[in-house]
Amino acid sequence: MERVIQAKLLVAGTASGEALISSEPLSFWGGYDHRDGSIIDRRHPLNGQIAAGKILGIPFTRGSSTTTAVLVESVKANTAPAAIICNRIEAFLSLAAIVADELYGKTIPIIFTEPEEFDTLKTGQRIAIRGDGSILVVDPQ
Repeated sequence: MERVIQAKLLVAGTASGEALISSEPLSFWGGYDHRDGSIIDRRHPLNGQIAAGKILGIPFTRGSSTTTAVLVESVKANTAPAAIICNRIEAFLSLAAIVADELYGKTIPIIFTEPEEFDTLKTGQRIAIRGDGSILVVDPQ
């Protein structure tokens, strides 16, 4: 089944891939390994999962500006998520995506959607982020 969610692009770009979704916020500092793209926070429900190349859905980030540094380093190492969907406006993720584009010419779309829409996203879905900010969601068969 396919459906489209109308969202807002915080940082423009297109991406597609398998969804990796959590209802829990993530601290990239100490929670994301930029060397391999894995979630390393032992208390996080996605612990041990690889987010590199996937559409990562987290409601928001925990922590401070160190999120920006970790995400930029993951872009440099080619271990960043393909895109990140949140249900709050995320300044640090947006800053990281803008800096990564400037430094390395690599774009990571950062998407904002309403909490009710975010709650419909599930790990394993195929997601395509379109240039107009809409999200195409395809449930696995």
